Amino acid sequence: MRVQDFRDGTYAMPLTSPAFPHGPYRFIDREFLVVTYETDMDALRAVVPEPLDVSEPIVKFEVIRMPDSTGFGDYTESGQVIPVTYEGRAGSYVHAMFLDNHSPIAGGRELWGFPKKLGSPELVVASDTLVGTLDYGPVRIATATMGFKHRQVPPDAVLRALAEPNYMLKVIPHVDGSPRVCELVRYHTVDVTLKGAWSGPASLELHPHALAPLAALPVRRVIGATHFITDLTLELGTVVHDYSLDKE
Repeated sequence: MRVQDFRDGTYAMPLTSPAFPHGPYRFIDREFLVVTYETDMDALRAVVPEPLDVSEPIVKFEVIRMPDSTGFGDYTESGQVIPVTYEGRAGSYVHAMFLDNHSPIAGGRELWGFPKKLGSPELVVASDTLVGTLDYGPVRIATATMGFKHRQVPPDAVLRALAEPNYMLKVIPHVDGSPRVCELVRYHTVDVTLKGAWSGPASLELHPHALAPLAALPVRRVIGATHFITDLTLELGTVVHDYSLDKE
């Protein structure tokens, strides 16, 4: 194979059969359970990179069902998102993600820098309760519950949150193990159709795990929870800060 052939004809690994397709990436009937909770401010500051700023000890634990995702198929995802500001504008920092499908793990890490690892999340309705769980291997590390559709939520607040920018720390190592790419990446979700949003009483338990340390951001108080269903498109990202250019 000539160099020009593979330079022009491929975009990801493996060379002859990439692990994920070209975008755009459209999600249909994407269902969220988001539990917002209060944690320790020092713990948050220890994991959120500059130049992002954290002003409140707030974390959002999410379980997301994605039954129809262009190119990625059918999968479920769970993790923690932290409200932040960047240059004075509100947004969210994606801290940890666990999912059950290799293609979006590879695509998410390589394209945007999503902090994805293999896990076993689940989102189900059990009688009168919406239940989100996350297992890492055989170990249960998170359980979230919410009363099923107790109250409708005005759409404006959910749509505003979905329109905010999201940030991730993208790190790709060099062959010697040093960071070859170290960037703060921003992305947006667009073309959002909100199909319904609800709230209800909620609870959240996080359990310690050496390799899936969600409990390092401990639950001090559950603030509230939202359940909503959307169609949306995940845009590709932009680099807003290149840490390799920083000087000591």
